[in-house]
Amino acid sequence: MKAVIQRVKEAKVVVNDEIISKIGKGYLVLLGVQKDDQEKDAEYLAQKIINLRIFEDEKGKMNLSLADVNGELLIVSQFTLLGDCTKGRRPSFDKAAPPSIAEALYEYFIKKVKEQDIVTKEGKFRAMMQVHLINDGPVTFVIDSKVDSKRKR
Repeated sequence: MKAVIQRVKEAKVVVNDEIISKIGKGYLVLLGVQKDDQEKDAEYLAQKIINLRIFEDEKGKMNLSLADVNGELLIVSQFTLLGDCTKGRRPSFDKAAPPSIAEALYEYFIKKVKEQDIVTKEGKFRAMMQVHLINDGPVTFVIDSKVDSKRKR
């Protein structure tokens, strides 16, 4: 799984001109599911993101987690994160999981985050969405469960 985490002052998802999800201070997480991803990838990312200390403390140092600041999460499925643009001019999405697998792991990821008592909202899987955000910083990180979990060993 690959996630782009953006620290936001607020964010919302609009589908068919209707706001379906909205958060205040927290993270907007764009989540891509790869073909070979498993529940352990979702578990790893959920723990990593929840405990990531990217909010500033009283000294201006990134030292506070989402829970420390009572932040919220907005999770949006985004298979284009897995697009491979190395050959030609049209991205290849061969690494992306098929929708049935991707949706199941997306929902599992959401479940694992909610188990941590974090206010969690979500986009609509396979919908055309407009995502609005006010990026705080800007502060943006990319985490790949395959790359990061290998380094941890």
